[in-house]
Amino acid sequence: MVNIRYTLVTDRIREIAQENILGEPLRSYFAKGASFLILIDEVYIKCSNETLKGLALNELKELNRRLYEDILGDNYSVSFANPGYLAKQLKDAGMDEHLAGYLSFIAAEMRALIPYAFEENEDFLTIYMELFVEVYCMFTTACEDTDALPESEELRQCLYWFERDNCEIVSTQRIREQIDPSCDFAVRLIMDNDLHDLRYLYYFGEYITDNELRLAEFMNNLSDQEIEEMARTYTEGYRIGFEKTGKDLSKKKTVNIRYTLGIERMIRAAILQFEAMGLKPVIYRAAGLSLNKRGQIRMGYYGAIPDKQYDYDHREDEAIYLDRDYVNRKLDVIRSAFETNRELARVHAGPAVVEEFGEEPFSPKENPAAPVLSDKQRKLSVEYADKNGRMVNEYIPGDERSYTIIAYPRPCIGDDFEAIFKETVKLNTLDYKKYERMQQIIIDVLDKAGSVRIEGRNGNETRLVVALNELHDPEHETKFENCVADVNIPVGEVFTTPRLHGTEGLLHVKKIFLEGLEYIDLRLEFSEGVIRKYSCRNFKDDKLNAKYIEDNILFHHKTLPMGEFAIGTNTTAYRMARDYKIERLLPILIGEKTGPHFAVGDTCYSYEEDLKSYNPDGKAIVARTNDFSDLRDTEPDKAYFHCHTDITIPYDELGGIYAVLNDGGEISIIENGLFVMEGLEELNEPLKR
Repeated sequence: MVNIRYTLVTDRIREIAQENILGEPLRSYFAKGASFLILIDEVYIKCSNETLKGLALNELKELNRRLYEDILGDNYSVSFANPGYLAKQLKDAGMDEHLAGYLSFIAAEMRALIPYAFEENEDFLTIYMELFVEVYCMFTTACEDTDALPESEELRQCLYWFERDNCEIVSTQRIREQIDPSCDFAVRLIMDNDLHDLRYLYYFGEYITDNELRLAEFMNNLSDQEIEEMARTYTEGYRIGFEKTGKDLSKKKTVNIRYTLGIERMIRAAILQFEAMGLKPVIYRAAGLSLNKRGQIRMGYYGAIPDKQYDYDHREDEAIYLDRDYVNRKLDVIRSAFETNRELARVHAGPAVVEEFGEEPFSPKENPAAPVLSDKQRKLSVEYADKNGRMVNEYIPGDERSYTIIAYPRPCIGDDFEAIFKETVKLNTLDYKKYERMQQIIIDVLDKAGSVRIEGRNGNETRLVVALNELHDPEHETKFENCVADVNIPVGEVFTTPRLHGTEGLLHVKKIFLEGLEYIDLRLEFSEGVIRKYSCRNFKDDKLNAKYIEDNILFHHKTLPMGEFAIGTNTTAYRMARDYKIERLLPILIGEKTGPHFAVGDTCYSYEEDLKSYNPDGKAIVARTNDFSDLRDTEPDKAYFHCHTDITIPYDELGGIYAVLNDGGEISIIENGLFVMEGLEELNEPLKR
C-alpha cells in the first residue's frame, strides 16, 4: 500500500515541477520545492538499488552539494527556506507576507527528508511529500475558485493537524532510535565499510565538507595503537563513571554513542570496546524534523552544519502548532512508545559523547519573519520539557545510568590542527592522581568556608559571593567533588551545589561561546541564588539581547538558579588555548576546566540526589541538592529545569577567589590569576609561561 502511495505522490510532484498555475513567487516556490523532492526520490532510488555505492568520490561530492546548496553561503539569503526572503517576495508581489513563516517551515521540513532517503524510510518520505502536495493543491484550488490565496490561518491549521496527526509515527520512531540497537543504520556504516575509502562519509546522508574529509584522512594516518588508546580513554571514562558512583553496569545492555562525522575509525574501536563490556551501540542521528528537534541544539550524530543562521531561523518552528492539545498528545505518544519498549529502556546505560571544537563562534541575526513562540507557548514548552524529562527518568532511571564526554578539535581550527589534536590527546590523558592530590588541597580549605568570594579583573566586572552548604560531620563529609578524568574528560575541577540563600552578585564575561552561540559582554545578576537581571551586547536592541538570553540560556524559564560552582584547575588546557590562540573555540567541556565556572539550571546531581558518592579520601559528598531539587518528592514539576549551562571566567580575567570563613576571615585560593596556596605551585607553571 505504501509503495502505491509513494509512487502516486512522486508522480504528482513531477507534474507540479512543470505546472504554471500560480503567480510569482509561489510558482517558483512550489516548482523549486518539487525539483528538490524529485532529487530526494533519485537519492532514495540510488540507495534502494545500491547504485549509490558505485558512485565515484567526485560524483558523491556533487550529489552532496546539490542536496544542500540551497542553504549554503549566500544562497540562503535568496532561499525559500529563509522566512525573511520569502516574506519580502510575497510582500513585493502584493501577497500576504504572513504566509512566509508557514511556507518556509514546509521548505525546512522537506529539507529534513534528506537522511530518510539514505535510510530508505519510504513511510516518512511519503507522509511529508503528501503534505507538500496537499499544500500545493490548497493554493491552486483557491486560485482557480476565487482567484485568491488561502488565508494564513487556513494554512496554519493544515500544518497543525499534519503535525498533530503524525506525531505518533514520528515520535514513536524517535524513541526507538534512541534505545533500540536494531536501529543500526549508522553502526552498519561504521563497522562494514572500508574507512580508508572516504566515500563512506557520503553514505550517511549528512552535509560533508573538507573538514570531515580531512579529519577522516587524519584519523586514517594514526596507528592502530593510537586509535585504540584514544577509544580506551573514552570507554574507560564511561566504565569508571559507573564504578565511581556504585552503579551496576552489568545490568545494562546498550550505550548511546554521539559524535560528529569524521572520527569513525575511533568510534569503530570504541564500539568493539563497549561490546567487550557487554554494551551494544545505539547511534541515532541528530533530529531534523520539527517534531523531534530542540531548538538549534543537535543531539545525536551529524555532519557539517550547512548554515547556522538557517538553523537559528527555524529553532522555534513549533510555534506553528504548539498548543495544550499537542503537548498532551505528544506526551501520551512518548509514554506509549516507552511502554512498548520498556525493557529496552531499562537496560539503556546512557550517552557516551564525543564533542568537537574548532569552528568560529556564531552570532546570529534576528529574522523577524521566522516563527516565534508566544508567551503562552513558552510556558507550554517549559512544561513539556519538564514532563518529558521526568518521563525519560522514569523509564531510564537517572540513578542507574551514567555518561562520559570527551572532545577533539577539527581541521577547521586552523593550520595548527594536527599539533592541537596531539595536545588535546595529552590533555585527555593527564595524570589524574596528581590533580586529585592538588584538588584535595583546595577542597580542604573550601570545606572550612561558609562562602566563596569571586572577583574579576582586566575588564571583567564579576563581583560574586557563592554561599556553601554546611557540613554536619566534617570528619566524614565534604562539600566539593574532587573531579578527575572519568565522565568529564579531561581532568581538572572541584565543584559543588551552592546554597542559594546568600549567593549574590554579578557574573560577567566579556566574550563566551555557549552551545554553538557567541555572547558578548554577558551579565547575569544573582539574588538569593537565582538570576534576577540579565543582559548582553550581541544586538543593538536591548529587547533582542534579552530574548537571546531567554531563548538560549534560560530556555524559556523566567529565571534559573545557580546549580553549580566550580574551580577549574586544568592550567595545561588554558596554556594550550593561549599558545594556539583558540580560547574562544574551546568547548565548554575543556573551557570549564580553565577557570572558575558557574552553571545555571539544574545541579550536577539531577535525579541522583539520594545516591551516596564519595571522594577518593573517603568523605561523602553531601552538597547535592538546593531549594529546587529538594522539591523532587513533593512538587516534582518545580524541582528540575532540564538545562545546565556552564559559564567560565578565564584565569586572565580573574582577580581572585577567596574562601570566606565563618568568622569573617578569608583564605586566598587564587589572586591575580595565579594559585597562591602551598602545594599548588605546579598549577601555576603553565600560567606563567
